[in-house]
Amino acid sequence: MKRLCIGLKLFILALCSAFLIPLQMLAMRFGWSVMHVAPMWFHRIFLKLFSVRVIEKGTPPGEDATLVLANHVSWLDIPVIGSVHPLSFIAKSEVETWPVVGLFAKLQRSVFIERQRRKATAEVRHALAHRLVKGEVMVLFAEGTTGDGNRLLPFRTSLVGAAQTALMDDSVERVYLQPLAISYTRRNGLPVTRRERPFIAWYGDMELAPHLNFFLNDGPIDAVVTWGEPVVFTGDRKQATAAAEAEIRRALQVA
Repeated sequence: MKRLCIGLKLFILALCSAFLIPLQMLAMRFGWSVMHVAPMWFHRIFLKLFSVRVIEKGTPPGEDATLVLANHVSWLDIPVIGSVHPLSFIAKSEVETWPVVGLFAKLQRSVFIERQRRKATAEVRHALAHRLVKGEVMVLFAEGTTGDGNRLLPFRTSLVGAAQTALMDDSVERVYLQPLAISYTRRNGLPVTRRERPFIAWYGDMELAPHLNFFLNDGPIDAVVTWGEPVVFTGDRKQATAAAEAEIRRALQVA
């Protein structure tokens, strides 16, 4: 019966995808405003089908240029964060070539960075700055990789330079760095203990298939998304990144 239920959910998701994917492709090609919200609709449908409840705290970004700095726990972070606000992600270039995932990343209008190329960081900074100037919200997983959910890895500062590049545009008065903390707090209605968090997280050399099987068969999950107070970027990317990191640490302690 459980397999039948999962199959039905996947079928419904496929039907929704058959409508939303062509819509998003057309919207991106012709510049329709729906391209900003169609991915959000997909994420909400996915989370509803698979019993992931998102609890949002704090105030999401406004109209000012905003680079969101978030911690990173699992692939599930993408639909969870993507369901609460129109935004795009910064992803490693390998993601672009992954089956299915790569397509959805492109439809989310993600910016891809090639870490092996020395000039890649500068190119991505300019691409991000261009998007920020247009008023789009970009999400950077500042740890650079996923963690086990129990600790926060040190934040990297290189791509935060995009905020400084955006400030050079005459139309931009200020740029914000907004902290975003994500944590998975309950499973099957019970609090997730420190010992259980690595089972929800996807990190290191963990294989995706067993992790997906666990997700599909192990009951409802509560995710808490906490928007911190925006940090006005003044030109010192290390100082601004450290302030955002400290804000996320505080949010994770009380989630």
